[in-house]
Amino acid sequence: MSSNATLERPTATEATTSGRRRGPLRPVHLTPPRARVSGLLATRLFQFGDILALMGASFFIYHTAPNAALGSFTFLAPLVGLVSLAAFDVYRFERQFRPIRHIGRVGLALLSAVAFLAGVVGRFVDWPGLVVATPLWAMAAFLLLLPLHLFWLGFVDRWRKRGLLTPNLMIVGATPSAERLIEALLIRRDANVLGIFDDRRSRIPGDILGVPVLGDTKDLANHRLAAYADRIVIAVPRRSEARIAELVSGLTVLPNEIMLLVDEAGGAEGFAARLANLPLSRLAGVEHNPRSAALKRAQDLVLTSMALVALAPVMLVVAIAIKLDSPGPVFFRQRRHGFNNEEIVVWKFRSMKVEKQDNTASRQVTADDDRITRVGRFIRNTSIDELPQLLNVLSGEMSLVGPRPHAVGMKSSGVESARLIREYAHRHRLKPGLTGWAAIQGSRGPVDTVEDLRRRLVLDLEYIERQSFWLDLWIMFKTLPCLLGDRAAVR
Repeated sequence: MSSNATLERPTATEATTSGRRRGPLRPVHLTPPRARVSGLLATRLFQFGDILALMGASFFIYHTAPNAALGSFTFLAPLVGLVSLAAFDVYRFERQFRPIRHIGRVGLALLSAVAFLAGVVGRFVDWPGLVVATPLWAMAAFLLLLPLHLFWLGFVDRWRKRGLLTPNLMIVGATPSAERLIEALLIRRDANVLGIFDDRRSRIPGDILGVPVLGDTKDLANHRLAAYADRIVIAVPRRSEARIAELVSGLTVLPNEIMLLVDEAGGAEGFAARLANLPLSRLAGVEHNPRSAALKRAQDLVLTSMALVALAPVMLVVAIAIKLDSPGPVFFRQRRHGFNNEEIVVWKFRSMKVEKQDNTASRQVTADDDRITRVGRFIRNTSIDELPQLLNVLSGEMSLVGPRPHAVGMKSSGVESARLIREYAHRHRLKPGLTGWAAIQGSRGPVDTVEDLRRRLVLDLEYIERQSFWLDLWIMFKTLPCLLGDRAAVR
Protein backbone atom coordinates (compact mmCIF):
# COMPACT_ATOMS: atom_id res chain seq x y z
CA MET A 1 0.00 0.00 0.00
CA SER A 2 2.92 2.32 0.70
CA SER A 3 4.52 4.22 -2.13
CA ASN A 4 8.02 3.87 -0.69
CA ALA A 5 9.06 1.28 -3.25
CA THR A 6 8.39 3.68 -6.09
CA LEU A 7 10.14 6.56 -4.37
CA GLU A 8 13.19 4.45 -3.60
CA ARG A 9 13.87 3.59 -7.27
CA PRO A 10 17.16 5.33 -8.24
CA THR A 11 17.61 7.39 -11.35
CA ALA A 12 20.11 6.38 -14.03
CA THR A 13 22.65 8.88 -12.70
CA GLU A 14 22.23 7.67 -9.12
CA ALA A 15 22.56 4.05 -10.24
CA THR A 16 26.00 4.64 -11.77
CA THR A 17 27.32 6.76 -8.89
CA SER A 18 25.26 5.39 -6.00
CA GLY A 19 28.18 5.02 -3.61
CA ARG A 20 29.44 8.55 -4.17
CA ARG A 21 26.01 10.19 -4.15
CA ARG A 22 24.66 8.28 -1.19
CA GLY A 23 27.40 9.35 1.18
CA PRO A 24 28.52 7.73 4.44
CA LEU A 25 25.59 9.02 6.53
CA ARG A 26 22.70 8.23 4.22
CA PRO A 27 20.75 5.09 5.25
CA VAL A 28 20.31 2.21 2.84
CA HIS A 29 16.56 2.14 3.50
CA LEU A 30 14.76 5.47 3.76
CA THR A 31 12.13 5.64 6.51
CA PRO A 32 9.52 8.44 6.47
CA PRO A 33 9.31 10.59 9.63
CA ARG A 34 5.76 9.37 10.36
CA ALA A 35 7.21 5.91 11.09
CA ARG A 36 9.89 7.20 13.46
CA VAL A 37 9.93 5.86 17.04
CA SER A 38 10.25 8.54 19.71
CA GLY A 39 13.26 7.85 21.94
CA LEU A 40 11.55 9.72 24.78
CA LEU A 41 8.39 7.62 24.58
CA ALA A 42 10.43 4.41 24.29
CA THR A 43 12.31 5.39 27.44
CA ARG A 44 9.05 6.03 29.32
CA LEU A 45 7.76 2.65 28.20
CA PHE A 46 10.95 0.93 29.39
CA GLN A 47 10.77 2.75 32.73
CA PHE A 48 7.17 1.68 33.20
CA GLY A 49 8.18 -1.96 32.65
CA ASP A 50 11.08 -1.56 35.10
CA ILE A 51 8.94 -0.08 37.86
CA LEU A 52 6.57 -3.04 37.55
CA ALA A 53 9.52 -5.44 37.85
CA LEU A 54 10.93 -3.58 40.87
CA MET A 55 7.52 -3.60 42.54
CA GLY A 56 7.30 -7.33 41.86
CA ALA A 57 10.62 -7.85 43.65
CA SER A 58 9.40 -5.77 46.60
CA PHE A 59 6.18 -7.71 46.99
CA PHE A 60 8.17 -10.95 46.78
CA ILE A 61 10.31 -9.83 49.73
CA TYR A 62 7.24 -8.62 51.61
CA HIS A 63 5.55 -12.00 51.36
CA THR A 64 8.78 -13.93 52.02
CA ALA A 65 9.72 -12.10 55.21
CA PRO A 66 6.56 -10.35 56.50
CA ASN A 67 7.23 -7.49 58.87
CA ALA A 68 5.39 -4.26 59.66
CA ALA A 69 8.44 -2.23 58.65
CA LEU A 70 8.37 -3.76 55.17
CA GLY A 71 5.16 -1.91 54.31
CA SER A 72 7.00 1.33 53.59
CA PHE A 73 9.97 -0.57 52.11
CA THR A 74 7.69 -2.19 49.54
CA PHE A 75 6.81 1.21 48.07
CA LEU A 76 10.12 2.98 48.65
CA ALA A 77 12.49 0.40 47.14
CA PRO A 78 11.05 0.52 43.57
CA LEU A 79 11.29 4.33 43.50
CA VAL A 80 14.88 4.30 44.73
CA GLY A 81 15.71 1.56 42.22
CA LEU A 82 14.22 3.50 39.30
CA VAL A 83 16.09 6.69 40.25
CA SER A 84 19.32 4.71 40.51
CA LEU A 85 18.78 3.09 37.10
CA ALA A 86 18.27 6.52 35.53
CA ALA A 87 21.35 7.90 37.33
CA PHE A 88 23.49 5.15 35.79
CA ASP A 89 22.27 6.08 32.28
CA VAL A 90 20.58 2.73 31.83
CA TYR A 91 17.99 4.33 29.54
CA ARG A 92 20.51 5.79 27.12
CA PHE A 93 20.44 3.09 24.47
CA GLU A 94 23.35 4.43 22.44
CA ARG A 95 24.72 2.65 19.37
CA GLN A 96 27.99 1.90 21.12
CA PHE A 97 26.27 0.14 24.01
CA ARG A 98 26.99 -3.58 24.33
CA PRO A 99 24.54 -5.87 26.15
CA ILE A 100 27.14 -6.96 28.74
CA ARG A 101 28.05 -3.35 29.54
CA HIS A 102 24.38 -2.44 29.75
CA ILE A 103 23.55 -5.31 32.11
CA GLY A 104 26.58 -4.36 34.20
CA ARG A 105 25.13 -0.88 34.63
CA VAL A 106 21.84 -2.39 35.73
CA GLY A 107 23.69 -4.41 38.40
CA LEU A 108 25.64 -1.37 39.63
CA ALA A 109 22.44 0.67 39.80
CA LEU A 110 20.78 -1.98 41.98
CA LEU A 111 23.83 -2.21 44.27
CA SER A 112 23.71 1.57 44.73
CA ALA A 113 20.00 1.33 45.55
CA VAL A 114 20.76 -1.38 48.13
CA ALA A 115 23.44 0.78 49.73
CA PHE A 116 21.01 3.69 49.98
CA LEU A 117 18.18 1.58 51.37
CA ALA A 118 20.36 -0.21 53.93
CA GLY A 119 22.45 2.79 54.96
CA VAL A 120 20.02 5.71 54.84
CA VAL A 121 16.62 4.11 55.34
CA GLY A 122 18.04 1.81 58.04
CA ARG A 123 18.60 4.82 60.27
CA PHE A 124 14.90 5.57 60.32
CA VAL A 125 13.47 2.04 60.29
CA ASP A 126 14.03 -0.10 63.37
CA TRP A 127 14.10 -3.55 61.78
CA PRO A 128 17.19 -5.78 61.92
CA GLY A 129 15.99 -7.81 58.94
CA LEU A 130 16.38 -4.84 56.61
CA VAL A 131 20.08 -5.66 56.11
CA VAL A 132 19.09 -9.08 54.79
CA ALA A 133 15.96 -7.95 52.90
CA THR A 134 17.72 -5.35 50.74
CA PRO A 135 20.24 -7.74 49.10
CA LEU A 136 17.45 -10.26 48.54
CA TRP A 137 15.39 -7.52 46.94
CA ALA A 138 18.31 -6.57 44.69
CA MET A 139 18.78 -10.19 43.59
CA ALA A 140 15.07 -10.61 42.85
CA ALA A 141 15.00 -7.27 41.00
CA PHE A 142 18.05 -8.20 38.91
CA LEU A 143 16.55 -11.56 37.94
CA LEU A 144 13.40 -9.77 36.78
CA LEU A 145 15.19 -6.90 35.03
CA LEU A 146 17.73 -9.10 33.20
CA PRO A 147 15.33 -10.67 30.68
CA LEU A 148 13.34 -7.44 30.48
CA HIS A 149 16.36 -5.37 29.46
CA LEU A 150 17.60 -8.00 27.03
CA PHE A 151 14.14 -7.74 25.48
CA TRP A 152 14.44 -3.90 25.38
CA LEU A 153 17.89 -4.13 23.79
CA GLY A 154 16.55 -6.46 21.11
CA PHE A 155 13.78 -3.99 20.33
CA VAL A 156 16.20 -1.07 20.16
CA ASP A 157 18.54 -3.00 17.88
CA ARG A 158 15.71 -3.83 15.47
CA TRP A 159 14.47 -0.22 15.52
CA ARG A 160 17.96 1.06 14.73
CA LYS A 161 18.44 -1.37 11.85
CA ARG A 162 15.12 -0.22 10.36
CA GLY A 163 16.06 3.44 10.87
CA LEU A 164 13.16 4.07 13.24
CA LEU A 165 15.24 5.69 15.99
CA THR A 166 17.67 7.69 13.86
CA PRO A 167 16.44 11.03 12.49
CA ASN A 168 17.23 12.09 8.93
CA LEU A 169 18.74 15.54 8.35
CA MET A 170 19.19 17.88 5.43
CA ILE A 171 21.99 20.40 6.02
CA VAL A 172 21.79 23.88 4.49
CA GLY A 173 25.18 25.56 4.26
CA ALA A 174 28.45 23.91 3.21
CA THR A 175 30.31 25.61 6.05
CA PRO A 176 32.97 24.67 8.62
CA SER A 177 30.09 24.28 11.10
CA ALA A 178 28.49 21.70 8.82
CA GLU A 179 31.82 19.89 8.53
CA ARG A 180 32.20 19.73 12.32
CA LEU A 181 28.63 18.43 12.68
CA ILE A 182 29.19 15.72 10.03
CA GLU A 183 32.50 14.78 11.65
CA ALA A 184 30.74 14.33 15.00
CA LEU A 185 27.93 12.32 13.42
CA LEU A 186 30.40 10.03 11.65
CA ILE A 187 31.65 9.06 15.10
CA ARG A 188 28.38 8.99 17.06
CA ARG A 189 25.91 8.00 14.31
CA ASP A 190 23.09 9.75 16.19
CA ALA A 191 21.53 10.99 12.93
CA ASN A 192 21.60 10.38 9.19
CA VAL A 193 22.48 13.14 6.73
CA LEU A 194 20.69 12.81 3.40
CA GLY A 195 22.57 15.63 1.73
CA ILE A 196 23.84 19.21 1.81
CA PHE A 197 22.38 22.21 0.01
CA ASP A 198 24.05 25.55 -0.56
CA ASP A 199 23.23 28.49 -2.82
CA ARG A 200 26.91 29.16 -3.53
CA ARG A 201 27.35 26.20 -5.86
CA SER A 202 30.29 27.74 -7.74
CA ARG A 203 32.41 28.09 -4.58
CA ILE A 204 31.79 24.83 -2.73
CA PRO A 205 33.08 21.25 -3.15
CA GLY A 206 30.99 18.37 -4.45
CA ASP A 207 30.85 16.84 -0.98
CA ILE A 208 31.89 17.36 2.64
CA LEU A 209 33.53 14.32 4.25
CA GLY A 210 31.74 12.20 1.67
CA VAL A 211 28.26 13.69 2.24
CA PRO A 212 27.18 14.97 -1.20
CA VAL A 213 26.15 18.52 -2.01
CA LEU A 214 22.87 17.95 -3.87
CA GLY A 215 21.99 21.48 -4.97
CA ASP A 216 20.80 24.85 -3.73
CA THR A 217 17.82 25.70 -1.52
CA LYS A 218 15.47 25.74 -4.53
CA ASP A 219 16.56 22.18 -5.30
CA LEU A 220 15.88 21.23 -1.68
CA ALA A 221 12.29 22.46 -1.89
CA ASN A 222 11.61 20.04 -4.76
CA HIS A 223 13.98 17.21 -3.91
CA ARG A 224 12.50 13.74 -3.58
CA LEU A 225 14.48 13.14 -0.37
CA ALA A 226 12.87 16.11 1.40
CA ALA A 227 9.86 13.95 2.32
CA TYR A 228 12.21 11.71 4.34
CA ALA A 229 13.93 14.50 6.28
CA ASP A 230 12.86 14.94 9.90
CA ARG A 231 14.68 18.23 10.21
CA ILE A 232 16.45 20.79 8.07
CA VAL A 233 19.53 22.14 9.85
CA ILE A 234 20.89 25.55 8.88
CA ALA A 235 24.64 25.38 9.49
CA VAL A 236 25.39 29.05 8.96
CA PRO A 237 27.29 31.22 11.49
CA ARG A 238 24.82 32.87 13.85
CA ARG A 239 26.30 36.29 13.16
CA SER A 240 25.14 36.03 9.52
CA GLU A 241 21.67 37.19 10.44
CA ALA A 242 20.70 38.45 6.99
CA ARG A 243 21.64 35.18 5.32
CA ILE A 244 19.84 33.13 7.97
CA ALA A 245 16.70 35.22 7.52
CA GLU A 246 16.89 34.76 3.74
CA LEU A 247 17.35 31.00 4.07
CA VAL A 248 14.48 30.64 6.55
CA SER A 249 12.22 32.68 4.28
CA GLY A 250 12.97 30.37 1.38
CA LEU A 251 12.62 27.15 3.41
CA THR A 252 9.38 27.89 5.23
CA VAL A 253 7.44 26.72 2.18
CA LEU A 254 8.34 23.21 3.37
CA PRO A 255 6.50 21.37 6.17
CA ASN A 256 9.78 20.14 7.71
CA GLU A 257 11.03 21.39 11.07
CA ILE A 258 13.83 23.93 10.55
CA MET A 259 16.64 24.28 13.09
CA LEU A 260 19.70 26.48 13.50
CA LEU A 261 23.00 24.91 14.53
CA VAL A 262 24.41 27.18 17.22
CA ASP A 263 28.04 26.27 16.67
CA GLU A 264 29.89 27.74 19.60
CA ALA A 265 32.47 25.87 21.69
CA GLY A 266 31.63 22.20 21.29
CA GLY A 267 28.39 23.17 19.57
CA ALA A 268 28.49 20.60 16.79
CA GLU A 269 29.47 17.76 19.12
CA GLY A 270 26.80 18.72 21.65
CA PHE A 271 24.24 19.05 18.90
CA ALA A 272 25.09 15.58 17.61
CA ALA A 273 24.86 14.08 21.08
CA ARG A 274 21.36 15.45 21.67
CA LEU A 275 20.04 15.42 18.14
CA ALA A 276 17.73 12.41 18.41
CA ASN A 277 15.43 14.09 20.94
CA LEU A 278 16.54 17.63 21.74
CA PRO A 279 16.99 20.21 18.95
CA LEU A 280 19.03 23.25 19.96
CA SER A 281 17.20 26.09 18.31
CA ARG A 282 13.97 25.62 16.37
CA LEU A 283 13.27 28.33 13.80
CA ALA A 284 10.15 27.15 11.95
CA GLY A 285 7.80 24.22 11.51
CA VAL A 286 5.53 22.46 13.96
CA GLU A 287 7.38 21.20 17.03
CA HIS A 288 6.97 17.45 17.35
CA ASN A 289 5.18 16.37 20.52
CA PRO A 290 5.87 12.64 21.04
CA ARG A 291 3.19 12.25 23.73
CA SER A 292 0.50 13.87 21.60
CA ALA A 293 1.56 11.84 18.55
CA ALA A 294 1.43 8.57 20.52
CA LEU A 295 -1.99 9.41 21.94
CA LYS A 296 -3.30 10.26 18.48
CA ARG A 297 -1.90 7.03 17.06
CA ALA A 298 -3.48 4.97 19.86
CA GLN A 299 -6.80 6.72 19.20
CA ASP A 300 -6.50 5.89 15.50
CA LEU A 301 -5.70 2.22 16.08
CA VAL A 302 -8.48 1.59 18.60
CA LEU A 303 -11.27 3.45 16.79
CA THR A 304 -10.23 2.27 13.32
CA SER A 305 -10.21 -1.38 14.40
CA MET A 306 -13.67 -0.97 15.87
CA ALA A 307 -14.92 0.84 12.75
CA LEU A 308 -13.60 -1.84 10.37
CA VAL A 309 -15.41 -4.55 12.32
CA ALA A 310 -18.67 -2.57 12.51
CA LEU A 311 -18.60 -1.40 8.88
CA ALA A 312 -17.42 -4.65 7.27
CA PRO A 313 -20.98 -5.63 6.16
CA VAL A 314 -21.57 -2.19 4.62
CA MET A 315 -18.25 -2.30 2.77
CA LEU A 316 -19.04 -5.80 1.45
CA VAL A 317 -22.44 -4.67 0.11
CA VAL A 318 -20.85 -1.61 -1.54
CA ALA A 319 -18.16 -3.76 -3.16
CA ILE A 320 -20.79 -6.10 -4.64
CA ALA A 321 -22.86 -3.12 -5.89
CA ILE A 322 -19.83 -1.60 -7.64
CA LYS A 323 -19.04 -4.86 -9.42
CA LEU A 324 -22.66 -5.24 -10.57
CA ASP A 325 -23.00 -1.59 -11.66
CA SER A 326 -20.03 -1.23 -14.00
CA PRO A 327 -17.02 -3.21 -15.22
CA GLY A 328 -13.71 -2.64 -13.45
CA PRO A 329 -12.07 -3.04 -10.05
CA VAL A 330 -13.86 -2.36 -6.76
CA PHE A 331 -11.15 -0.06 -5.44
CA PHE A 332 -9.57 3.08 -6.84
CA ARG A 333 -6.02 3.96 -5.78
CA GLN A 334 -4.56 7.42 -6.10
CA ARG A 335 -1.24 8.99 -5.15
CA ARG A 336 -1.73 11.79 -2.65
CA HIS A 337 0.37 13.95 -0.38
CA GLY A 338 0.84 12.65 3.14
CA PHE A 339 2.79 13.81 6.17
CA ASN A 340 5.88 15.89 5.37
CA ASN A 341 4.98 15.89 1.64
CA GLU A 342 5.46 12.11 1.47
CA GLU A 343 3.59 10.56 -1.44
CA ILE A 344 1.20 7.83 -0.29
CA VAL A 345 -1.29 5.63 -2.12
CA VAL A 346 -4.83 6.29 -0.86
CA TRP A 347 -7.61 3.72 -1.24
CA LYS A 348 -11.22 4.51 -2.16
CA PHE A 349 -14.21 2.66 -3.53
CA ARG A 350 -14.30 3.25 -7.28
CA SER A 351 -16.98 5.78 -8.16
CA MET A 352 -15.97 6.61 -11.73
CA LYS A 353 -16.06 4.71 -14.98
CA VAL A 354 -12.72 2.98 -15.47
CA GLU A 355 -11.99 4.62 -18.84
CA LYS A 356 -12.59 8.10 -17.38
CA GLN A 357 -10.67 7.86 -14.09
CA ASP A 358 -8.45 10.84 -13.28
CA ASN A 359 -5.46 9.82 -11.16
CA THR A 360 -4.00 13.32 -10.89
CA ALA A 361 -7.27 15.19 -10.19
CA SER A 362 -6.48 17.54 -13.08
CA ARG A 363 -10.24 17.87 -13.54
CA GLN A 364 -12.13 18.05 -10.27
CA VAL A 365 -15.58 16.54 -9.85
CA THR A 366 -18.59 18.73 -10.64
CA ALA A 367 -22.35 18.34 -10.27
CA ASP A 368 -23.80 15.91 -12.85
CA ASP A 369 -20.29 14.79 -13.78
CA ASP A 370 -20.60 12.27 -16.64
CA ARG A 371 -17.66 10.25 -15.30
CA ILE A 372 -19.54 9.14 -12.16
CA THR A 373 -21.37 5.80 -12.13
CA ARG A 374 -24.82 5.33 -10.60
CA VAL A 375 -23.46 3.59 -7.49
CA GLY A 376 -20.57 6.04 -7.50
CA ARG A 377 -22.91 9.01 -7.19
CA PHE A 378 -24.56 7.51 -4.11
CA ILE A 379 -21.35 6.55 -2.33
CA ARG A 380 -19.80 9.95 -3.06
CA ASN A 381 -22.85 11.83 -1.76
CA THR A 382 -22.70 9.83 1.47
CA SER A 383 -18.85 9.72 1.58
CA ILE A 384 -18.99 5.91 1.76
CA ASP A 385 -16.37 5.87 -0.99
CA GLU A 386 -13.84 7.06 1.60
CA LEU A 387 -14.26 4.05 3.92
CA PRO A 388 -11.34 2.01 2.48
CA GLN A 389 -9.07 4.79 3.75
CA LEU A 390 -9.51 3.16 7.16
CA LEU A 391 -6.82 0.79 5.85
CA ASN A 392 -4.52 3.78 5.29
CA VAL A 393 -5.20 4.84 8.88
CA LEU A 394 -4.42 1.36 10.16
CA SER A 395 -1.09 1.33 8.29
CA GLY A 396 -0.08 4.71 9.75
CA GLU A 397 -0.12 6.68 6.48
CA MET A 398 -3.24 8.60 7.53
CA SER A 399 -5.09 9.52 10.69
CA LEU A 400 -8.81 9.55 11.44
CA VAL A 401 -8.69 13.34 11.79
CA GLY A 402 -6.43 15.71 9.87
CA PRO A 403 -6.19 17.77 6.70
CA ARG A 404 -7.78 15.87 3.81
CA PRO A 405 -5.14 14.35 1.48
CA HIS A 406 -5.04 16.10 -1.89
CA ALA A 407 -3.99 14.28 -5.04
CA VAL A 408 -0.44 14.80 -6.26
CA GLY A 409 -0.66 17.35 -9.05
CA MET A 410 -4.20 18.51 -8.13
CA LYS A 411 -5.18 21.71 -9.93
CA SER A 412 -7.31 24.68 -8.92
CA SER A 413 -8.28 27.24 -11.56
CA GLY A 414 -6.19 25.24 -14.04
CA VAL A 415 -2.97 25.66 -12.02
CA GLU A 416 -1.31 23.11 -9.74
CA SER A 417 -2.54 23.90 -6.22
CA ALA A 418 0.91 23.72 -4.63
CA ARG A 419 2.03 26.64 -6.85
CA LEU A 420 -0.90 28.92 -6.09
CA ILE A 421 -0.27 29.51 -2.38
CA ARG A 422 3.22 29.68 -0.87
CA GLU A 423 2.24 28.03 2.43
CA TYR A 424 0.30 25.20 0.78
CA ALA A 425 2.69 22.48 2.02
CA HIS A 426 2.17 23.58 5.66
CA ARG A 427 -1.03 21.53 5.67
CA HIS A 428 1.22 18.46 5.51
CA ARG A 429 2.71 19.08 8.94
CA LEU A 430 0.30 16.47 10.29
CA LYS A 431 -0.86 13.20 8.79
CA PRO A 432 -3.83 13.60 6.44
CA GLY A 433 -7.17 12.56 7.85
CA LEU A 434 -10.31 10.67 6.92
CA THR A 435 -12.19 13.72 8.18
CA GLY A 436 -11.06 17.06 9.53
CA TRP A 437 -11.77 20.53 10.86
CA ALA A 438 -12.20 21.89 7.34
CA ALA A 439 -14.73 19.15 6.52
CA ILE A 440 -17.08 20.02 9.41
CA GLN A 441 -16.71 23.73 8.61
CA GLY A 442 -18.14 23.22 5.12
CA SER A 443 -14.90 23.00 3.11
CA ARG A 444 -15.40 19.61 1.50
CA GLY A 445 -14.95 18.18 -1.95
CA PRO A 446 -13.15 19.97 -4.78
CA VAL A 447 -11.41 23.33 -4.43
CA ASP A 448 -12.07 24.88 -7.83
CA THR A 449 -10.82 28.41 -7.14
CA VAL A 450 -7.92 30.07 -5.35
CA GLU A 451 -10.40 31.39 -2.75
CA ASP A 452 -11.64 27.86 -2.04
CA LEU A 453 -8.08 26.61 -1.74
CA ARG A 454 -7.07 29.46 0.58
CA ARG A 455 -10.07 28.85 2.85
CA ARG A 456 -9.24 25.14 3.02
CA LEU A 457 -5.63 25.96 3.89
CA VAL A 458 -6.62 28.41 6.65
CA LEU A 459 -8.92 25.83 8.25
CA ASP A 460 -6.27 23.10 7.99
CA LEU A 461 -3.60 25.27 9.61
CA GLU A 462 -6.06 26.27 12.34
CA TYR A 463 -6.58 22.58 13.12
CA ILE A 464 -2.81 21.87 13.15
CA GLU A 465 -2.32 24.62 15.73
CA ARG A 466 -5.23 23.43 17.90
CA GLN A 467 -4.98 19.65 17.50
CA SER A 468 -5.77 17.65 20.63
CA PHE A 469 -7.31 14.33 21.62
CA TRP A 470 -10.62 15.95 22.61
CA LEU A 471 -10.81 18.15 19.50
CA ASP A 472 -10.37 15.02 17.36
CA LEU A 473 -13.25 13.31 19.17
CA TRP A 474 -15.43 16.40 18.65
CA ILE A 475 -14.63 16.50 14.92
CA MET A 476 -15.49 12.80 14.56
CA PHE A 477 -18.74 13.35 16.46
CA LYS A 478 -19.69 16.25 14.14
CA THR A 479 -18.63 14.62 10.86
CA LEU A 480 -21.67 12.46 10.08
CA PRO A 481 -24.31 15.18 10.81
CA CYS A 482 -22.32 17.68 8.72
CA LEU A 483 -22.02 15.31 5.77
CA LEU A 484 -25.64 14.20 5.79
CA GLY A 485 -26.91 17.71 6.43
CA ASP A 486 -25.12 19.21 3.43
CA ARG A 487 -26.69 17.89 0.25
CA ALA A 488 -25.39 20.77 -1.86
CA ALA A 489 -21.72 19.94 -1.55
CA VAL A 490 -20.14 18.19 -4.51
CA ARG A 491 -18.05 15.27 -3.31
